[in-house]
Amino acid sequence: MSKKPAATKAKRKPKSVGRQIADGLRELVEDMKSGRPLDEKYNVRTVKIELKPGEYSPKEVVATRELLGLSQALFATFLGVSTNAVQTWEQGQKPSGIACRFMDEIRRDPDYWRRRLKSSVSVTRPAAMAGRRNRITVSK
Repeated sequence: MSKKPAATKAKRKPKSVGRQIADGLRELVEDMKSGRPLDEKYNVRTVKIELKPGEYSPKEVVATRELLGLSQALFATFLGVSTNAVQTWEQGQKPSGIACRFMDEIRRDPDYWRRRLKSSVSVTRPAAMAGRRNRITVSK
């Protein structure tokens, strides 16, 4: 007497990502129309980020620039400011909040920013220097 194989459930094809998103949006619309507070069904959060820019003395501006091994002009280009702005910071004027935040990030991970700079460098050589080898380094 041969034994019949046990009945198996038919495997359902998983929903595509697009179908899951569409279904989720339909469900959200229904929940919104119901008038029930959404936080009864969904996680509702307010996320705050507490990042206050550091304050930079002239010596700290110079030290940050030197972490990247840049001249004032290149540092200014990197930060998106004028060379004059970097010069005035290094002589005592306070950098803007956004410049301070950027310098905070540079100081937090200088190796990352050195790699980013190195990948963005292009060198233009005058015709008189043709044949010489390029050597580009971003100091540590």
